[in-house]
Amino acid sequence: MANVLRVNIEDEMKVSYLDYAMSVIVGRALPDVRDGLKPVQRRILYAMFREGLLAGRKYSKCAGVVGEVLKKYHPHGDQAVYDALVRLAQDFNMRYPLIDGQGNFGSIDGDPPAAYRYTEARLTKIAEELLQDIDKETVPFTPNFDGTTEEPIVLPTRIPNLLINGSSGIAVGMATNIPPHNLREIVDALLFLLENSQASVEELMNFVKAPDFPTGGIIYGVEGIRDLYLTGKGLIKIRAKVKIEKEAKGKKGKENSLFDHETEGRTFKERVVITEIPYQVNKARLIEKIAELVREKKIEGITEIRDESNREGIRVVLELKRGEMPEVILNNLYKHTQMETTFGGIMLSIVDGQPKILNLKEMLDEFLKHRKDVILKRTAFDLKKAEHQAHILEGLKIAVENLDEVISIIRSSKNPEEARNRLQERFPLTEIQAQAILDMKLQRLTGLEREKIMQDYGDILKEIERLRAILESEELVRKIIKDELIEIKEKYGDDRRTEINTETKDIRLEDLIAEEDMVITFTHLGYIKRTPLSDYRSQKRGGKGLTPMETVSEDYLDAVLIGSTHDHILFFSNFGRVYCLKIYQIPEAGRLSKGKAIVNLLSLQEGEKISTALVCKDLEEGYLTMFTKRGLVKKTSLKEFKNIRSKGVIAIELEEGDELISARKTNGTSDLILATKKGMSIRFNEKDVRAMGRSAKGVIGIKISQDDEVVSGDMVSEKSFIFTISEKGIGKKTPIDEYPLQRRAGIGVRNMKLNEKTGSVVAAMQVREDEEIILCSNSKMIRLKVSHIPTRGRNTMGVRLIDLGAQDTVVSVGRIFEGEENVNI
Repeated sequence: MANVLRVNIEDEMKVSYLDYAMSVIVGRALPDVRDGLKPVQRRILYAMFREGLLAGRKYSKCAGVVGEVLKKYHPHGDQAVYDALVRLAQDFNMRYPLIDGQGNFGSIDGDPPAAYRYTEARLTKIAEELLQDIDKETVPFTPNFDGTTEEPIVLPTRIPNLLINGSSGIAVGMATNIPPHNLREIVDALLFLLENSQASVEELMNFVKAPDFPTGGIIYGVEGIRDLYLTGKGLIKIRAKVKIEKEAKGKKGKENSLFDHETEGRTFKERVVITEIPYQVNKARLIEKIAELVREKKIEGITEIRDESNREGIRVVLELKRGEMPEVILNNLYKHTQMETTFGGIMLSIVDGQPKILNLKEMLDEFLKHRKDVILKRTAFDLKKAEHQAHILEGLKIAVENLDEVISIIRSSKNPEEARNRLQERFPLTEIQAQAILDMKLQRLTGLEREKIMQDYGDILKEIERLRAILESEELVRKIIKDELIEIKEKYGDDRRTEINTETKDIRLEDLIAEEDMVITFTHLGYIKRTPLSDYRSQKRGGKGLTPMETVSEDYLDAVLIGSTHDHILFFSNFGRVYCLKIYQIPEAGRLSKGKAIVNLLSLQEGEKISTALVCKDLEEGYLTMFTKRGLVKKTSLKEFKNIRSKGVIAIELEEGDELISARKTNGTSDLILATKKGMSIRFNEKDVRAMGRSAKGVIGIKISQDDEVVSGDMVSEKSFIFTISEKGIGKKTPIDEYPLQRRAGIGVRNMKLNEKTGSVVAAMQVREDEEIILCSNSKMIRLKVSHIPTRGRNTMGVRLIDLGAQDTVVSVGRIFEGEENVNI
């Protein structure tokens, strides 16, 4: 019975798996730091070199190349070899392709290459630089898999291939992803490092600005580049390169040429044209993703997508709707598609047989060490060859100096062996020299040939002296490396393709939202929505109006605001608290839609209701002035409301029974006006109100009777009017000059004459002739130009401005103009 060897399965698994892992790491997936090639790539190039498939010679079938590689060097699958060969030929994957392919080698759209029986290949000129001097014992060789021949362990490359072409691969427990770079920049950094061996990575980054991808694009931000070069790991953000084209359309509808600027009397239809895409992005899939987002309405404004790419380059055209903002659409494309990608760089390679992550300087140093080693071995090989040649010429020199005697010895000898022995006995010659004399052609005995032998001997002695000097001088070796690098740069260097954008910012949510004026409507029962201002048309007074939303019988519009989608909106509650949203965070809905309950957007307390709101572009300059139902006024710096928590903060400390009814953004010197339900009003300067903290109660603005209450507070300006509206739709505008400036805390003056026909006052606000206002009743909305509203004195009734039903009353008013003070009353 055979002996049984017992082993622990855990130990066996550990050893076997580690052996497998190191085999994959070193022998398959990771590049060598010296030549930047994985074993299969190195074997392909070497096989093609041995087959004579050099640049300038005729192409050869890829099937033959794959067969040669499989036969002699790479005992794996033929498809793996062909895939590696194809990638070396693809100009959208390799910054400097190493194989010149003829036929279908795939495309940036992800199209597969043709089968290897149809395609042909040869080496490129730059690939030959990787194999230069390989026959001069410059690199070690190892037996191939079956011992029938040898293959190089590394190539004696003259180009820094690992950095200029990059590499990617997944091994066991580790991966590499080295980005490609520009040859000129890498060579400049190598030349600087040659002269300054102690140079820092920061100094080298003055030459190597960033990776340079074959597909171009724009590197967005430099922080990831610094991390990559300093530590060997970094995230690099890459964006597609685009341009905006504007197509002018004349008044008659005739389309004209493309314009780069606005022209009076024309409207413009714009298009986004993608000319370069991020590295390793599939163009066809990118277009499919954009089309999918357009179909699902996740990106709106794109009417047509065309791929006009050709051999000259990429051109993907996105036609936009007239009036769309290309910047917003681009931000959405960057956010949701591969028009913006992140390249996760890991500069991992095989160094001295071990995987190691290197920074930029270490990687450049390793290449220079390899070049120095190659040059020393090449020089030693050339010296050995020159010394052998000098030895031969020294013998020939003796022969031509003693020509007659040498000829006599040869003629009198019976055979070559006797002649060789007699020559060695007569002259100080070695066996090799004597044999060289016997092998010498008769033509070399002519006068000119004898002189050439003497000249060649002198030249070879000088060459030997030069080669020995190189081996003994570090400075000469550095000079050779420098000269060769400069030559490489001049032969193969080209301009950078990838742009670098050092100024970067994260795409905020509002960058994905088009800036557009919106009407924000808020109902008494707490439903809110936003609708484009363009949905409401201007009408003359007395019109029927537009229905702003469908409401239930007990609900009605409580507030109307106008602002941009990017503006802040502050919500003030009856509890004296304030909440903040961006307008784009409010759900958009159609004109007849009810909207969404505000409790789903704000963290309101039990029994808390939103009583008023304010639109602000920013929360930096000015004051927030608040008015309460019992006639109190409070002024607080707007900066105190910059960081409002999701649960809101205290805006004003209210007394029992009081409510906050209005708020305005003021500048500290404005006049304020308060109006009461009983038709009284007071105008005073806000300087009479000192600035207070958020938790203060405020001061008296107007003294009111027990059955009266403040219905509105507003900020006024010169050459304006006070627009007053009653609950029965009776309104007027009164010049601001008719309201005398008083001190705060008075009873004020008469603002409107009231009776049963008018009902109580709903609102009083400052307006200008060129503005428009929106009147809202329980079920209607009407948009009026201020210039169409009759001017009346303070102590008058006014005229009917909106046609109301029997049970209908005016409930709110909003004013429309460009700016951040669009607010409700």
